[in-house]
Amino acid sequence: MADVKRVGPSEAHALLSDGYTYVDVRSEGEFAVGHPTGAYNVPLMHMGGGGMQPNPRFSEVIRASFPRDAKIVVGCKAGNRSLRAANALLADGYTNVIDQRAGWDGTRDPFGQVSEAGWGPAGLPTETGQPEERSYAALSKAP
Repeated sequence: MADVKRVGPSEAHALLSDGYTYVDVRSEGEFAVGHPTGAYNVPLMHMGGGGMQPNPRFSEVIRASFPRDAKIVVGCKAGNRSLRAANALLADGYTNVIDQRAGWDGTRDPFGQVSEAGWGPAGLPTETGQPEERSYAALSKAP
């Protein structure tokens, strides 16, 4: 399998002007609090039962929502879930997948200091809520 290309938030933002779509793989609650403007929400994991649980419909909803040649930037909170999601998409035959490595909040060093600011702290365009056509509720109903 090919290595996942990883970019920082500013590079990810620039890719959106180049025809890429941002897919936020955080939970619905995390997404609603704030996400990149125009992002779609397809959680890799769901919150519940005292922790995070895998979303068994992740691949199904992605396939129903985006063709395998879609240009996709995947992001999450700090870059871990999005890297797993990007690898899953590449394994499923997607060809234009890029991981936004610092996620929404950013990455931290072993001492808890921010080592790379995420999308939100970087001051890039954001929105809140569950945009009807880009929410997981809407995407998971797609045929």
